[in-house]
Amino acid sequence: MQKLRFSSVFWDFGGVITSSPFEAFSNFELNNNLPKDFIRKVNSTNHKSNAWAQLEQSKINLEEFDVLFKKESKSLGYEVSGGQILNLLQGEIRPKMVNALEKLKKENFTLACLTNNFNSGDKNQSALDDINEERTKIMNNFDYIIESKELGIRKPDVEFYLKALEISGADPKKTIFLDDLGINLKPAKELGMTTIKVLDSDQALKELGNLVGINFE
Repeated sequence: MQKLRFSSVFWDFGGVITSSPFEAFSNFELNNNLPKDFIRKVNSTNHKSNAWAQLEQSKINLEEFDVLFKKESKSLGYEVSGGQILNLLQGEIRPKMVNALEKLKKENFTLACLTNNFNSGDKNQSALDDINEERTKIMNNFDYIIESKELGIRKPDVEFYLKALEISGADPKKTIFLDDLGINLKPAKELGMTTIKVLDSDQALKELGNLVGINFE
């Protein structure tokens, strides 16, 4: 049966389980007279060592991130507070994705959340640290939660995926990975995983359903 081809599903969180923070970035840019995609430009410049990369690997704290992001954005033409950007990260829960997660749980798939996040202190600015009843219920569906802040490495570093496979015991050839960023999917695909780039819930769940033989409608 087609369903037996896969036994594990790995999920990104922001932009997959929740709406994409890029929507909030775009609105922020519009409201603050910044060029379109400026925040993404800052985040992708020196992406292995910039403020964002260091924060998600627990190399700097929130205060240091704020200062460093401000410096990096200023060097690209517009000074932006890192703290303001962190406040934009909370997305809206996508009910259809949660429903699919719950169905896969009942079907005994191994489920793991692979996320780049950071230590938020008392500010509840990390998606997974925003503890409330709804999100706790969602996170309880995962067998494994694999976070960059704990590993000290982040997507798209191939070592992050190797560690995820080691922790979960998943076979990459029997694993599906959903992420909203192509750059994060590429290393997973190279390791043998089947990947789905999430554009929206309906598109992603149609692709996922076809792979695992489950109707998520």
